[in-house]
Amino acid sequence: MKNLNIGLDNSVKEKVSDILKHILADTYVLYYKTQVSHWNIEDPRFHSLHEMFEEQYEQLQDATDEIAERMRTLGAKAPLGLQTLLEATKLKEYEKDLDANNMIKSLLEDHEHLIIELRQGIKTCADLGDDGNADFLTARLEEHEKTAWMLRSSL
Repeated sequence: MKNLNIGLDNSVKEKVSDILKHILADTYVLYYKTQVSHWNIEDPRFHSLHEMFEEQYEQLQDATDEIAERMRTLGAKAPLGLQTLLEATKLKEYEKDLDANNMIKSLLEDHEHLIIELRQGIKTCADLGDDGNADFLTARLEEHEKTAWMLRSSL
């Protein structure tokens, strides 16, 4: 961790960077699962689900960049390989082909997982005095809550 003069101790920067690394890993896996759902959806609602998944994976792709850049602002490096991300995530990849409703349910569960993780991360950042990252994670939380609502409404 570089000695950055941003008003946070190195131990705080390390703890927050670790939170961000896990959020990044979960977001990356969710991004990929959403894109795979977009590619493989077969359902009478194909067009609307295909477009919804595309909008969602594009938002998640942007989020991975923003999260990695937040890590860099703390002096941490973003994970350098997919294996590192897979080791840091708590989400599970698709293990088999799913129908539309099971895709939606799986993605919904992942967004709900991230909502819980983000709430914990916000509290930890606030407790550590890192208001900037608490605010950043709050914005991410709001996106996941909205997406969860949309997925839930599609079932």
